[in-house]
Amino acid sequence: MKNNVLGSLVLVVSLAAGAGGCVVRGSGFVQGPTVEVYEEPPPPRVVRVNPRPGFVWIDGHWDYRGGRYVWLDGRWERERAGFFYQQGRWERRGRGHVWVEGRWNSGGGRNNGPVIRDHRNNRPPPQSNGPVIRDHRR
Repeated sequence: MKNNVLGSLVLVVSLAAGAGGCVVRGSGFVQGPTVEVYEEPPPPRVVRVNPRPGFVWIDGHWDYRGGRYVWLDGRWERERAGFFYQQGRWERRGRGHVWVEGRWNSGGGRNNGPVIRDHRNNRPPPQSNGPVIRDHRR
C-alpha cells in the first residue's frame, strides 16, 4: 500500500513538473477558420538567426489552442523566386485579438542583410537583405 501511494505521488509530481512548459492560459471563441482571443498574446520570443542562402526564416509565434497560448517555433523555408515572406502577426480587432497567418507576396528579392522588425506598428519591414531581428520593446 505504501509503495502505491509513493508511486502515485512520484507520478503526480513528474506530470506537474512536465506540464509547466511554455503555456499561457486565455479565453476566446472559434468562428469559422478565425480564432478571436480576448487575452492579449504574450510578447513573441526574440530569436536571432544567421543567414542561410536559399532560405527564408519564418518567425515562431504564440498559437491559441485548447484555451491557452502555446509557442510554435520558427522554421526555415526555401526562398521563392520573385516573392518575399510577410511574417504572420496578432492583430487587435474589437475587443479581441486575431492571428493573421504569414504569406508569400510577389515582388520580393533575396533576403541577405539584417532586417529589424518592429511589432509596435505591425508594418512589414522595409526591403532588406538579411536575417530578421525582432524588436519587441514597448
